[in-house]
Amino acid sequence: VCPIKQDVSGLPAASNQFKWKNWWIRGILTLAMISVFFLIIYMGSFMLMLLVLGIQVKCFHEIITIGYRVYHSYDLPWFRSLSWYFLLCVNYFFYGETVADYFGTFVQRREQLQFLIRYHRFISFALYLAGFCMFVLSLVKKHYRLQFYMFAWTHVTLLITVTQSHLVIQNLFEGMIWFLVPISSVICNDIAAYIFGFFFGRTPLIKLSPKKTWEGFIGGGFSTVLFGFVFSYFLAQHQYFVCPVEYNSETNRFVTECEPSELFQLKKYSVPLLLQAVLGWETVNMYPFQMHSIALSTFASLIGPFGGFFASGFKRAFKIKDFADTIPGHGGIMDRFDCQYLMATFVHVYITSFIRGPNPSKVLKQLLVLQPEQQLNVYRTLKSHLVEKGILQPSLRG
Repeated sequence: VCPIKQDVSGLPAASNQFKWKNWWIRGILTLAMISVFFLIIYMGSFMLMLLVLGIQVKCFHEIITIGYRVYHSYDLPWFRSLSWYFLLCVNYFFYGETVADYFGTFVQRREQLQFLIRYHRFISFALYLAGFCMFVLSLVKKHYRLQFYMFAWTHVTLLITVTQSHLVIQNLFEGMIWFLVPISSVICNDIAAYIFGFFFGRTPLIKLSPKKTWEGFIGGGFSTVLFGFVFSYFLAQHQYFVCPVEYNSETNRFVTECEPSELFQLKKYSVPLLLQAVLGWETVNMYPFQMHSIALSTFASLIGPFGGFFASGFKRAFKIKDFADTIPGHGGIMDRFDCQYLMATFVHVYITSFIRGPNPSKVLKQLLVLQPEQQLNVYRTLKSHLVEKGILQPSLRG
């Protein structure tokens, strides 16, 4: 679908009316989506995981459908079936890894699941290998190159959607705050940039997105950093948001109860001399996480939009306006989450690089699934180490 160029200089009223109509449609649906999002947050971590899975499947569908529409005239055999099969295989692998990592104790109590977990990677590889063989068998003379294009298309789509959504869930397990602040920062930046661009936009930002302006980019950036800082202060006060998400095998439900780490305990900070004269404060009480929120929201406002620019370039390459028409005024699900996937990767890298340390709870779960002899060996080794360190007395028994 190519945009039709026409001279609308004589129709300013109609153009302005369309502009405001689009504003109201986008605004109302944005509020509706945010309301539903808050409702799902209230329903708990498991519902958020299902939401991420649903968004992943829909984004995969939208991108694969573009490939099918572009190349469907060749009547390639098995393309869509194999695409969905590979999606199932990759999801089976990633979610199986998550189950083994976070629900090991629960799985060990279910004999029917022990086989699946023990040989999970072999089963995953066998499933993928079956799809690979089916693809080779589907090759048609004179269309080899095109079929390999589509094979690569499917795998790149899997890389973009499935692996990134897996990282989103990994971030969620670290604590809901690591899920909410990054996602909310991207949403805030998108909304603020649109508002600033709508009312003050004059200077084009990038040719890939003609509607994006420097005014919207800068205004959205400052708004996002401020929002992330304030929003983090609110979330850091509640265990529900800051505690790691863990599965309680006794109650068969997810729990978010813990003693908050130092990141989520108020500390006194000295205000820089330049700001003391303006604010009139010498010290201020903040949560250490708020400093991290500045890094997250800065990435969301400076680098996050490049995910949108990438998506714009992709759509222009195939001469389409949106990935789909799922949401009036917004386009498809992928149009709304093109920046979120880039953000998810950054948050995961940020956590593993600057935040995450040894997790005693996770180590304990791994020890509990060992055989009794292995557990005793670990106990003896740990006891010997503690005695050498002088933490335990050599005469201590038990």
